[in-house]
Amino acid sequence: MIDSEITFRKLEIFLAYMEKQNITRAAEQLGLSSVSVHRALHSLEEGLRCPLFVHRGRNLLPLPAAEALLEHATQVIEQMEHGILATQRAAGFGDKRLKVGTLYSLTLETIPRLIMGLKMRRPELELELVMGSNNDLLQKLEDGQLDAILISTSDSSVDAQRYDQLPLFQDDIFLAAPASSDLACEGTADLRDFKQKKFVSLAEGFATYHGFQEAFQVAGFEPDIVTRVNDIFSMLSLVQAGVGYTLIPGRMKGVYENTVRLLPLAEAYQMRQTIALVFPHSREHDPNLLALAAESRMYALASRKR
Repeated sequence: MIDSEITFRKLEIFLAYMEKQNITRAAEQLGLSSVSVHRALHSLEEGLRCPLFVHRGRNLLPLPAAEALLEHATQVIEQMEHGILATQRAAGFGDKRLKVGTLYSLTLETIPRLIMGLKMRRPELELELVMGSNNDLLQKLEDGQLDAILISTSDSSVDAQRYDQLPLFQDDIFLAAPASSDLACEGTADLRDFKQKKFVSLAEGFATYHGFQEAFQVAGFEPDIVTRVNDIFSMLSLVQAGVGYTLIPGRMKGVYENTVRLLPLAEAYQMRQTIALVFPHSREHDPNLLALAAESRMYALASRKR
């Protein structure tokens, strides 16, 4: 077995000294103290169980053993550098493509702004978007199919030890009604007034689904759900067509604004979603994710000012 005193760091220090032939200059190159360089070289000798240098005053003169180690240490460090790069590429670290999962509703405004900012920071980066439900995106992140996701963290349980979370903004939930509805009036909406109405809903696993269920539990009745769909745009189209009512986040206000009305919920049913960027803690130093996180912070700051 290789002695524990022989490390890659000590080999790098050894190579720097062999290049400079001077402890002070080697220390300056490495950003270390002269004492640290001297100690590392001495420790390397102990691990090899043979002398590498002979003292001549304050200088260390390389012995034939040091020349022999120089050739092999150079190859070892070069191979390890290649190995680290290959490993990082295999893990997607620093790759030119970033796979990001997002909720459908975030493609209206949030995602375009993040993409434009990200391209300014890293022009060579190609962004691949995957849309889905909260649960689906979380599962893909856990399986390593996605590098980061934008989801509602208030509607999902995210492991804080495995993932970093960066909140972007909070969003209120509204009742969406056809503009022609006789109940689409001014003021807040009491869900009990809609007990006899039809509803459309997102399928289980989507961000708004759990809030939908909880709101009607508070209202004290089971809504008459005509159909469940797998994206928020289809759901709003059904509301527009008069198929039924639904609950949606306020970020959808700009869609069908002339044919669908968003009514604020009465206090008993009010809910908020927290939209956040979620990515593995193990990749917090990935330059691509650092750029995405920086742009997300800028977006969050701008959202608080609005």
